[in-house]
Amino acid sequence: MNPLLTFATARRVLAQLRNDPRTVALLLVTPVVLVALMKWVYLDQDRVFQRIGVPLVGIFPMTSMFLVTSITMLRERTTGTLERLLTTPLAKLDLLGGYALAFGAVAVLQGALTSAVAFGLLGLDVEGPLLAVVVLAVVNALLGTSMGLLVSAFANSEFQAVQFMPVFLMPQILLCGLIAPRAAMAPALEALSNVLPMTYAYDALSRVAGGEGFSGNVASDTLVLAVASLLALALGAATLRRRTE
Repeated sequence: MNPLLTFATARRVLAQLRNDPRTVALLLVTPVVLVALMKWVYLDQDRVFQRIGVPLVGIFPMTSMFLVTSITMLRERTTGTLERLLTTPLAKLDLLGGYALAFGAVAVLQGALTSAVAFGLLGLDVEGPLLAVVVLAVVNALLGTSMGLLVSAFANSEFQAVQFMPVFLMPQILLCGLIAPRAAMAPALEALSNVLPMTYAYDALSRVAGGEGFSGNVASDTLVLAVASLLALALGAATLRRRTE
């Protein structure tokens, strides 16, 4: 992996995003709108919003980054851009690492904006450090980016890429503990939830909302998320195809 090529790829992706204001709006505005929608859904049930609001600040950016990244990488294949790039000294890890860096920069803005609206305008409270929520939102967005890069290798069209979101993410949302406590699930489902990345994202954000900082269990959950992101990038590099037939 060549750092110069990785940063060059990141600059190219950021330049493309700068010329695509609709995608930038999707990345930055969608999580904010979804969190606001949840606030209005539970307008008369503030305790429910306080319970699920902080985890959603991290989960919504993950889903939007997953969708945009998978479609963007697929477009690189279908247009032949990826095939041309890989005839140069650029390695697959350089390419995926550049994408991760570029969307990571966007994730910082996304996490900061979502947190600012949630805690500033929507009245969401957190007993732990607010900075920890922002950091976890960024980590989750990076995980969504890595998973999006991974699943893009298995899609042959943008329609298929979109379909991977409910197939890949919806089970994690249902089983992470957001809808129902994992201890109340069937043993097989609880065991499955223990190996899903979003479970650790939910647990970390819930613990911060309850007053914990970056220590103990929160640090362990964050480490799992980081390892899952790196593993997804490595698998993405191993399965990435030059083009879509």
